[in-house]
Amino acid sequence: MHDADAAAGHLFRVASGIDSAVVGEAEILGQVRHSWDIAQTEGAAGSQLNLLFRHALEVGKRARTETGIGRHVASVSTAAVAMAAERLGSLEGRSILVMGAGEMGEGMVRALATNGVSDIRIANRTWENAADLAERLGGTPIRLAELDAALSEVDLLLTGTGANSMIIEHADIERVMRARGDREILVVDVAVPRDVDPAAADIPGVTILDMDDLRAFAEAGMAERRREVASVESMCAEELERYLAVSSAREVAPLVSRLHEQSEDIRVAELDRLRARLGDLDDRQIEALDALTKGIVAKLLHQPTVRLKDAAGSPRGERLAEALRDLFEL
Repeated sequence: MHDADAAAGHLFRVASGIDSAVVGEAEILGQVRHSWDIAQTEGAAGSQLNLLFRHALEVGKRARTETGIGRHVASVSTAAVAMAAERLGSLEGRSILVMGAGEMGEGMVRALATNGVSDIRIANRTWENAADLAERLGGTPIRLAELDAALSEVDLLLTGTGANSMIIEHADIERVMRARGDREILVVDVAVPRDVDPAAADIPGVTILDMDDLRAFAEAGMAERRREVASVESMCAEELERYLAVSSAREVAPLVSRLHEQSEDIRVAELDRLRARLGDLDDRQIEALDALTKGIVAKLLHQPTVRLKDAAGSPRGERLAEALRDLFEL
């Protein structure tokens, strides 16, 4: 868990790809954007969160444009397929089930098609999405009710859904393995959180590879991209400072506005209170008095306002803002 500034810095690192299992992969940007979409749909994204996510996406794009972090990079989905191919020796003639029809699942299906795999089955909670992906890229859509039958036949399960909980339990794999007899199955589960119960790896004939295995696999050939990590980290730190400055300035603006509104209310109230004691004033005199008091208030507020805005985003700015709230009960 991260709080406040640390949470913003973590999101920038995630969006830039330096915290990914495959350093520099671009799929994470789509996942960040999807998370933002969900927050907006659920009404959980206020102005501050919108600012943060918008800035994070800019950081991710800038990292891949201005550095070599994304050069010649394999995505998580293509790396997962490559890892499976290495473990099985080849994917030629293999029967493969892909679970998930989102960005990750689509990337896996594309990678499999590129590798010449012809027997690709696609399962998804929403049937229409599985059918659409199968039609666009080639493959056979299957319903979740047919999952056991498909798992009893395929050589490889690739899964990377966005589910919040486990989809395939230990008991499910046990049941499938009884139907498979002596035939082994390879499971590559790159979902976070996991789609398949990791304890199922103890079942004879079942091999499960996860994100840790993918991270180790992706280490090969990453020296060039790793040289870019320091540049991207520096960029993230720079962008975090910029974000905090903008964010703090947005927080300071309402405070300054309340201070000026309160001062104006006091000025008007005092003029109204004293008007009877000032006698009969003509319009020119009233205007002159109004301008005089406005000028006095503006001069009194000018320096605190400038200093507060200049210090926004710094510890000093936070102290000044807190002092202002206490002194004027804002």
